[in-house]
Amino acid sequence: MAIYHFSAKVISRAAGSSAVAAAAYRSASRLHDQRLGRDHDFSNKAGVVHSEVLLPENAPEAWRDRERLWNDVEAAELRKDAQLAREIEFAIPREMQQADGIELARSFVQREFVDRGMVADLNVHWDIGLDGLAKPHAHVMLGLRGVSEDGLGAKVRDWNRTELLTHWREAWAEHVNQRLAELDIDARVDHRSLEAQGIDLEPQHKIGPAASRMVTQGRDSERLEEHHAIARANGENILANPSIALDAITHSQATFTTRDLAMFVHSHSEGKDQFDQVIAAVRASPELVKLGKDGRGDDRFTSRAMLETEKRLERATVTLDARRHHAVADRHLERAIGVAEQRGLRLSPEQRGALEHVAGARGISSVIGYAGTGKSAMLGVAREVWEAAGYTVHGAALSGIAAENLESGSGIASRTIASLEHQWGQDRELLTDKSVLVIDEAGMIGTRQMERVIREAEKRGAKVVLVGDPQQLQAIEAGAAFRSIAERRGAVEITTIRRQSEVWQRDATRQLATGRTGEALAAYTEAGHVHAAETREAARDALIDRWDKDRQATPQASRIILTHTNDEVRELNTAARDRMRAAQMLGDDVDLVVERGSRSFAAGDRVMFLKNERSLEVKNGTLGTIEQVSGVAMRVRTDDGRSIAFDLKDYVHVDHGYAATIHKAQGMTVDRVHVLATPGLDRHAAYVALSRHRDRVDLHYGGDDFADAGRLARTLARERGKDMASDYTRAPDVQPALSPTPTPPRRGMFDGLKLSSAPTHMPNQPSPLEQAVQRFGRAAQDIVGMKQQGFEPLPHQWEALGSARDEIDALRPGGGEDMRVAMNKDPALISETANGRTSRAIQAMVAGGEIRLDAANRADRFIADWQNKAQQLETLERKRDYGAARSTRDGMTAMAKALHRDPQLESLMRNRALELGLKSQGSASISHDLQEWLGRSRGLGIGM
Repeated sequence: MAIYHFSAKVISRAAGSSAVAAAAYRSASRLHDQRLGRDHDFSNKAGVVHSEVLLPENAPEAWRDRERLWNDVEAAELRKDAQLAREIEFAIPREMQQADGIELARSFVQREFVDRGMVADLNVHWDIGLDGLAKPHAHVMLGLRGVSEDGLGAKVRDWNRTELLTHWREAWAEHVNQRLAELDIDARVDHRSLEAQGIDLEPQHKIGPAASRMVTQGRDSERLEEHHAIARANGENILANPSIALDAITHSQATFTTRDLAMFVHSHSEGKDQFDQVIAAVRASPELVKLGKDGRGDDRFTSRAMLETEKRLERATVTLDARRHHAVADRHLERAIGVAEQRGLRLSPEQRGALEHVAGARGISSVIGYAGTGKSAMLGVAREVWEAAGYTVHGAALSGIAAENLESGSGIASRTIASLEHQWGQDRELLTDKSVLVIDEAGMIGTRQMERVIREAEKRGAKVVLVGDPQQLQAIEAGAAFRSIAERRGAVEITTIRRQSEVWQRDATRQLATGRTGEALAAYTEAGHVHAAETREAARDALIDRWDKDRQATPQASRIILTHTNDEVRELNTAARDRMRAAQMLGDDVDLVVERGSRSFAAGDRVMFLKNERSLEVKNGTLGTIEQVSGVAMRVRTDDGRSIAFDLKDYVHVDHGYAATIHKAQGMTVDRVHVLATPGLDRHAAYVALSRHRDRVDLHYGGDDFADAGRLARTLARERGKDMASDYTRAPDVQPALSPTPTPPRRGMFDGLKLSSAPTHMPNQPSPLEQAVQRFGRAAQDIVGMKQQGFEPLPHQWEALGSARDEIDALRPGGGEDMRVAMNKDPALISETANGRTSRAIQAMVAGGEIRLDAANRADRFIADWQNKAQQLETLERKRDYGAARSTRDGMTAMAKALHRDPQLESLMRNRALELGLKSQGSASISHDLQEWLGRSRGLGIGM
């Protein structure tokens, strides 16, 4: 994920600052300060790649001269503690090339600041950190006064509004994400929870040894002071809106423990008193949900937002699973299998079973395949089946390289999910009921993203096919959506491994896939493929020695070095390249500044592309060999045989490609693999790293990381599988954390996941839900028939209807009532379901239930949040803590204004005005009444 940072501060004389000096430093220039009578010279400062003054309409053109502009600002301010300018600082994604980053910043500044009438001094810095990675960011100095042709006017107080800063923070995230998607870069920034109050948690500076020493020596450290100030401000923001903490924690994990919460709060609060207050506020939040105990006996929690996302995902998958709109004729299936056999591809019984499963009529199908089982080959045959039947097949994956592997292995045109979502957001390339969406490496997709994609497919009537392995690399974001869908909706399993050439290695891969990591390591150790050294450095040297000898012995073989971290990747790349240089395998070095810093490249170098670029037909992770390189251009022969030439001014996202992280390797297949083990590995990463090869894999480790082989085996066997909130409860409505919650029985991460090589439900066999809906329809038809004849329905007919309703409720809580409402609205559904045509009725039931649950839940949440904040405001007013009270009132105002954008929610609120503290409704708008009430309460106490 790209880094999100957006901060604002005021440059003030009270802090000893000068606007001219600040502008000189940020622009790396020399400016004369007329007020102080001195020059500020920072022209030797490196890293400033763009510097520009942007002016609103009617501003004097002379202000494009930075020195003139800020001297005029200084002259207009007479007070010794005057506020001179506002500074906005935001991080630019390092995944972008420099020109794109500059344009990203410039367009945002023009739209959000200059078009509002502000003078903006924009400076883009493209620093390179000690780790060799770019740290691009922008500094924007903004005038505080209105401008005209005559110069500076009065200060514009409206620009100081909290709501405006909230808008800018959210707008920057949206601006960045839109551009990342347009550039097909599989990264995202996350501004956390801005909808509720517009309060974000500021990232804290890392305090290094120098700052710590200054404090111990009795000297002030501005960096340390700012670190604590940010922590204190974050704590205040969480106190005002505890859901911020829940949103932040559940971004990467669906559930968490008390310890997880305490660690998060410790990082985002200042001192014991505030820590205790924040912990208490979060634990009392109505958004916190206690799930019960996990397998270790620890209490597990989640957020209501996370639960609701999982419920929406479940509803969408139930709807898709009930549909029978994508059947294909048997002749298309047999013809595709025959064509594949003519090409030399003979499907195994498991592959054939998986093919029949995905080519069935159901709206969603899942295939779980161990690494190297030929999933892509099966999907290539499935593509031919679907296209022969008139369907359009789309491929998607989380990362660019996974999408590329899907496309090359199956022929399915594929792209990243982020790119697909962007296109859908622009109403382009929308799915239809003649679309099949194949999602590869589905286990790496988080619940929120999976829910968005599945819901879009369900809305458009498309078919979804999920392919992956829950035991390989886990989702970066929260949840285990693929595992959950496979467990509840059924899946087929492909276990026959084809990738490895030797039987014992295929057995080892199967052991890795099934959690028997120790057995797999023992097999590789016995075969002489596991190598210990005294230190990690020695292990790295031994790995490079083995890699170099292997390269010389089998130059025609494909190979890769894998490890866990980017730092180790760079070390290994450098060492491998030194061996290539010593062997005179490289041409003349050309020194270049690329996305990750300064590098030397030469003809013969292995390189990896680091950014999706459609015009070059490369993805993030594409590997190749340099054919020619100069100071301005490069030509690379990719591993799939294409020759790609590009100008370095247009594309600089390349690095040496001898080594890669294990995350880059998921989906990769090469002849030989060399792995450097480090303590960050677990069973999922070990499974991926040790299953990429066809012929051989060698594992190296150092004694300073792992004391012995036993410690290595335990580390590589660590279970770090992601969970779902629904793993711990199946209750239709989970109570808040402070309410009594029965403890469910302990269960393992994958308890209940039953897989076989045959589909769980045969394509033509009705599901339990369909059968229950059909019985409901028959009972309803009997009752309607009796009434139409003028008779009262018989008791056993009512009993049959009630029994069918109970069956539906057992499968889908509340579904019986939703079905009754759907049939009342559309009586034609009664005869359809009675005759076995249940899909339309199920869709209507799901849609009605989603509307009912969503609206009611959102209304309950709004009222609970409002009442909680109203009580906080009353307490703060009583204590005369006016700063915190103002922050709370601003949050309530934002909530009230948000009702304007949600007519359905505002309509529900009209009937619950008393719960919001309104004795009567004075207008047609609850939003207006709440804002008016807040205005009356200002400074007068709450008086509800």
